[in-house]
Amino acid sequence: MKKPRIAAIDIGSNSFRCIIADASKDGKFRILDDEKATVRLGGRLAMTGMISDEASTRAIEAIRRFQQLVTGLNVEAVEAVATSAVRSATNGTELIAALSKELGHEIKVISGEEEAELTAASALANFDMYGKRYAMVDIGGGSVEIVTAYGNHVEEFYSIDLGAIVMTDRFLKSDPIAENELRKLQRHIRESLKRTFTGKRISVDTLIGSGGTLTALGCMAMQMRKDNYVSIHGSEVLHAEVVHLLAMMTHMDLKGRRTISGLNQDRADIIVAGVVVIDELMRFFEANRVLVNERGIREGLLIRAMKRLGFAAGTSTPPTWRDSVKDFAASCHVDEQHATQVAGMALSIFDAMALPFGLKPSEKKLLEAAAILHDSGYFISYGSHHKHSYHLIRHAELFGFTPRERELIAQIARYHRKSIPKRKHDAFQSLKEKDQLIVARLGGILRLADGLDRRRNSVVQKVSCLFSGTTVTLGLTASEDISVEIFGANTKKDLFEKAFGSTVVFVTS
Repeated sequence: MKKPRIAAIDIGSNSFRCIIADASKDGKFRILDDEKATVRLGGRLAMTGMISDEASTRAIEAIRRFQQLVTGLNVEAVEAVATSAVRSATNGTELIAALSKELGHEIKVISGEEEAELTAASALANFDMYGKRYAMVDIGGGSVEIVTAYGNHVEEFYSIDLGAIVMTDRFLKSDPIAENELRKLQRHIRESLKRTFTGKRISVDTLIGSGGTLTALGCMAMQMRKDNYVSIHGSEVLHAEVVHLLAMMTHMDLKGRRTISGLNQDRADIIVAGVVVIDELMRFFEANRVLVNERGIREGLLIRAMKRLGFAAGTSTPPTWRDSVKDFAASCHVDEQHATQVAGMALSIFDAMALPFGLKPSEKKLLEAAAILHDSGYFISYGSHHKHSYHLIRHAELFGFTPRERELIAQIARYHRKSIPKRKHDAFQSLKEKDQLIVARLGGILRLADGLDRRRNSVVQKVSCLFSGTTVTLGLTASEDISVEIFGANTKKDLFEKAFGSTVVFVTS
């Protein structure tokens, strides 16, 4: 059955985005195209109250390109909105009429609260925050949207005119930025937050952030750590890293900021104001980390369009990380019985090794995911399927995992067979030392568990594990002969023994 094709267009104060996707009745969608244009509608808007002729010309050019994409890709439904700059500009209505005519679809000017609702829709679809108090934040060029929530329950929506372009134009005029200008900006943000949250003291551990400033922050933090992950979506940036990056950038001139690894040159002139806003928000909410939502408002638009079309998006509770892993396994036609059996045995071994070796609960989650997905590479071919599994998993959209966690899951799965980690394995060598140890230990457990289901018939009914000194004794319960399984495990215990510094022996009952 042909899937409806939808487009979401976000007319922002700094950039325009057009995302096109195929939708399905179960509420999922597949991205076909994602086009961006830096238009700067909000440039000097704080001083003049109008969108400039130059910005209007850039806007028309961008919308003409979007219209060609929408037409060429046979889009059936278009959800297009304009935000802060158009709301506040005296000539905003006139410009939107012209842009709507060029696009051939109505572009709706939405309120700050509607922006916040779209921000929340995207964040709730991408992050598992069950049982946690947090805030969702979208930093645009003209305004900042803030949504407070507990778990999947949204509490309040707020919109404040603290966007990166507006704050830059109003406060940061020197190059390099003068200290007194920076202090005035910080004071203005603090006062704005106090006025907005009068009488309320909201403390959260985590912010979920979207918008260009947040994605730039995620990229800069990743480069600073020398991480090499597929995407920044879901990545974690600590407040200490925000403070460090801000201190570095405020001592640079514009030319210097354009050389920062991970920062798009088009954003170098407004990035300081944007990061100051993040820093002040984290201080105000007492948040120690921000999770980067690379999708934000435009994905919220897709979800809204799908609801309007009667699809399931946004009508049910978000998936769990297990749901996401199992859905991806099914899409790769993984042998469910084998995957479940291997996962069960791997987790039993993990539990026994956790206390003596200090294995963490978060690592157990990685092992379970890797065990379920370790054979996903069969989807491509049997030959080198462990390597295919690695590439499939690291590029998969797995709900509830950070880019680092997706990379670790992929590498744990990769070492379930054939070679153990070597110096010539670039992906493994690029990991930090503590992550190399996690991959080696969890990969060793998975490798051992996979060997114990050599015939893929779940003949091993129970695995008990006893650690004593330098020996790990695995007690295997089965109702029939399991010499094949013991042989399989003996051939694959090498990584486990190396990672844990222990000898593995098997006993049967």
